[in-house]
Amino acid sequence: MCTYIFSQLSEETLKRLVTLEGKYVAAAAWRNMQIMLTDDERRRLEDIKATLRDRNLMVLNESTLWARAIYPLLVLAEQGHVQAWSSVPLKAAYPTFSLEGEADGALAPSLGGTIQPPYLIVHEAKRAMNAPDPRYQLYGEMLAAAWLNWEKDSNAEQEIFGCYTLNDDWAFVRGVVTDIDTEKPTFTMEFAPDYHGISDAENIVQLLKFIVANQIAR
Repeated sequence: MCTYIFSQLSEETLKRLVTLEGKYVAAAAWRNMQIMLTDDERRRLEDIKATLRDRNLMVLNESTLWARAIYPLLVLAEQGHVQAWSSVPLKAAYPTFSLEGEADGALAPSLGGTIQPPYLIVHEAKRAMNAPDPRYQLYGEMLAAAWLNWEKDSNAEQEIFGCYTLNDDWAFVRGVVTDIDTEKPTFTMEFAPDYHGISDAENIVQLLKFIVANQIAR
């Protein structure tokens, strides 16, 4: 059985491992996946946006951009025992292949201070001219998270959310993994419209809050 590192994944590799299916979802459906911010969350978000407006985000290095523009929005979506995490190790052994590596961030439950299988995976896209397509690394991380959740609850249909960020823009994906314990699982993806940094920050946090609340309810 071959082990694949997330950063080495390509479309061709993933198509050998799983059946990839895309599904069109109207933008209005994503707009309905929102939970309004509390007054305190709105104040905190305005503080974050005010700080970002004074920065030239295009020239910030990736670590600084993550700390200032991405991770603070994840923190705003924390609810109860679900919290934001950085540098999340993931390892999953499907029947015919293994996936492993580290996700840049996640929203996931905490048990005694230890991370549990994530609900949402965040991948920070590289900005270099020859950087790999961020989607396939993100898909691999989502598949790994789905497997870890399946080991925990054995649900035949595993829903997992992911997003990749480029500068301060966010691109969300809803994934559903079926036939997860077969030789070739099916990974069905739905894509959200892009959310653009400061101008869409409230929508980003509202969507993050929905994802967390939805998973807690499940």
